[in-house]
Amino acid sequence: MQYLIWTIKSKTPFLTLLVSLYINMGLAQSINRAKVDSLMDVMADKAMLSIALSQNGELIYSRAIGYSDADTTHKVHATINTRYRIGSISKVFTSVIIFQMIEEGKIQLFNPLSEYFPDLPNAKKITIGNLLNHSSGLHNFTDDSSYTSMQNKKATKAEMLSKFKEQVPDFEPNSKHQYSNTNFILLGYIAEILDNKPYAEIVQQRICRTIGLKNTYYGGKINTKNQEAQSYTWQGRWVPVTETDMSIPGGAGALVSNPSDLNFFMTALFNGKLVNDNSLRDMITIKDGYGMDLVQYTFDGKTGYGHNGGIDGFKSQAVYYPQEKLAVSYTANGVNTSISKMIVGILNIYFNNK
Repeated sequence: MQYLIWTIKSKTPFLTLLVSLYINMGLAQSINRAKVDSLMDVMADKAMLSIALSQNGELIYSRAIGYSDADTTHKVHATINTRYRIGSISKVFTSVIIFQMIEEGKIQLFNPLSEYFPDLPNAKKITIGNLLNHSSGLHNFTDDSSYTSMQNKKATKAEMLSKFKEQVPDFEPNSKHQYSNTNFILLGYIAEILDNKPYAEIVQQRICRTIGLKNTYYGGKINTKNQEAQSYTWQGRWVPVTETDMSIPGGAGALVSNPSDLNFFMTALFNGKLVNDNSLRDMITIKDGYGMDLVQYTFDGKTGYGHNGGIDGFKSQAVYYPQEKLAVSYTANGVNTSISKMIVGILNIYFNNK
């Protein structure tokens, strides 16, 4: 399992609401589909993926290329309804859940980890806020050399906590920021304690059913007959990648979704349908590259917030540009090129830069 994160710090300050409204009034509501299709055609031999763009909450472009199942005996073409594991984009869902609980008075950012898991290293010093913005110092268990030997085996919560207990912290809490999947697995466990139900059910109740996501859920063993994509790596041909057992990544990376659902989720988040303004402000407050748990992207002076994901051979990204009201997401199950160049090309087309 590999979790990816790409953070680009912006030097551009937020514009005033008046200027933002003026810009949005002048934005195009459509995209040159022929140009984007041409770019996607070039990508078709190098990647298997799905992409969607939404503006003002309306889907303006979506397309899938490649196969959801690339087995040579029964290849299945991907469609815009194909579902992919989204890896660390799951962390944004977990963050939303925690902030909803903060708004409900169930928990606070300053509460110590010791209230829930007192046996973990530095539990009395680590706060919920430290977990959310990767300043806890807890070691990232997926960096361990032993991780590959366990990732495709079912693990209980007790087994995971025992492993975390044995790990030596990388630094003192709140002294720096360093990405750790351990933080969000623990946040998922804490959510289960507070709501007294499994994380998978919490995601459905608090997010998916609330805003109407139809293709987003906690993953299990991949079922290509259920429109789920298998992941691949390129070795002169597409070779299947071993699946991570979804008992392991939990709130750090166990969700399945597709680009249109991710766009709808990000748009709803920034339109106040999931958390209030104070919570969103905390989520996008960037310190040393990390928010709680959104990161910052820039394109041609425009500021967006979102997250990357990677698990097994899957790669994904969901970004929302608030001033432009633009959501851009992709999910991929096989990559043999630079997807970032594709995204830049599509944004250039959207903003009529070429």
